Amino acid sequence: MKRKTNLLLAGWIVMTTGWLGIEPGWSQLTKETVSSAMAKNRFHFPTTGISVEDQAVLLAVDDVSLPLKRNLAYFITKPTVRDEPVLTPSRDDRDAPDFLATHFYGTVLHDQGKFRMWYYPCHLGKNPDWPSELQTQAEHWKHEVIPGPLCYAESEDGVVWNKPNLGQVIFKGNRDNNAIALPSALTANACVIKDVSDPDPELRYKLVYWSQYDPYDYPTIRLATSPDGLHWTADKEAPLEAFLEHASFYQFNGLYIANGQSHLRGESGRNRGRQGAAFLSTDFHHWQQEPAESFALPYVESRKRDEVHLGVGAASYGNVLIGLFCRWHNDEDFSKISGDFGLVVSNDGLAFREPVKGFNWLSAEDSPATPVQGKDYHTILCQANGILNVGDETRIYHGRWRNIGWGQPDMEIEDYYAEVGLATLPRDRWGALGLVDDYPEGSVWTTSIRLPEKGCALALNADGVDSMSVEVANEDFTLMPDYSGELSGKVSGPDGLNCPVSWSSRSLADLAGRTVRFRVTI
Repeated sequence: MKRKTNLLLAGWIVMTTGWLGIEPGWSQLTKETVSSAMAKNRFHFPTTGISVEDQAVLLAVDDVSLPLKRNLAYFITKPTVRDEPVLTPSRDDRDAPDFLATHFYGTVLHDQGKFRMWYYPCHLGKNPDWPSELQTQAEHWKHEVIPGPLCYAESEDGVVWNKPNLGQVIFKGNRDNNAIALPSALTANACVIKDVSDPDPELRYKLVYWSQYDPYDYPTIRLATSPDGLHWTADKEAPLEAFLEHASFYQFNGLYIANGQSHLRGESGRNRGRQGAAFLSTDFHHWQQEPAESFALPYVESRKRDEVHLGVGAASYGNVLIGLFCRWHNDEDFSKISGDFGLVVSNDGLAFREPVKGFNWLSAEDSPATPVQGKDYHTILCQANGILNVGDETRIYHGRWRNIGWGQPDMEIEDYYAEVGLATLPRDRWGALGLVDDYPEGSVWTTSIRLPEKGCALALNADGVDSMSVEVANEDFTLMPDYSGELSGKVSGPDGLNCPVSWSSRSLADLAGRTVRFRVTI
């Protein structure tokens, strides 16, 4: 093997290993710019029908954007895992909303100059202070481990977190807690986005959360909006008449999408167990009742099988999404269940696929929940809205759920536990395309891309850039003489996350508005 090389096609804002980066020459457009001007600043992908402003990202692990390869193989990047959790339950306060667990079926955003987290806690014993309209919901729940209310935390660096006193919810006698007020007694899965496209600042933050017995006796999603991410107004009606436990909520291609697990039967109506489903909306408040199958593992007759727990935790790059799913190792004995992360990618926000089928991107053994002395509990990894770029690294906040055997008569209630973990990558280096064996060179073609009318620039996120070249072709693969062969684009400078490519005789700006393909030779 000669070397490992990461290619990434990305925007001028995010330049990382695993991609090539394209950026528009005109970067000052705002949401208020007229639509005709916005169109001049868009990349368009004829293969998928996706258009995106300002930047386009071609991840090395995206075989739709990089479909044709020679002498190259995937090298999936394993993350670095912080051993210590970044958020843990408030075990020093038995009356805290998160006394038992801080589940990361939630969200981390870098917003307002700080890191902000919304998460799903569990407490022990009922809250006697719920208002009368919520008491009925609470009484339906018969287990001692109780979900909710959703909670909030803040951090200056994303590692050391504090739980501010919000004073919103009377919980077991006082308001001195970080709970968020919502019109539901049983809540979980706090998936938040900051919707900069909404012209109404009162609706800037949007929340999709889980609730049970509100109004149905099965879990489903509820919706809320907020001007600041702290004070929420919930929609009066549940948007779906369907079972849904979601892992993530995101925007893509003009759609709002909730990704989770629902009742999706297989061929001939077979019960496949947990599999991924995506529900969508065009306006956030009204949702289609028909789900899309988002990601599923092969059907196995036995109940001892791998399933997809809570769908995909996805993050959008504009024209492509990267995501994680929990590979739930099901068992008749719940206490034997564990869960690892698999890596998936999507070009439409609905259907996801594994770049390398069956590959464990992160094992529960590599990011275990804090153990209990003398006990051997399994860990279930939990994905959500936890992928974000910070400087030169990509952070993956995730949940580590200690599985003590749900509902079993001998389970130690206070051993029930979940914490928030952190894994990192060099920025956007999810995976690489690299030379294999003793081949002296390899190459990869991009899909066709219509470049912005305002022009663009291109950069590589790669190692070994001094031996790379980039050629430009027409949509029919005919190489352009001024952009190929001896006049191919080169990188001048060291390896790194943002390596600009330039051509000696022409500029990419001369191809503004043209539909082209790029060929990268390694």
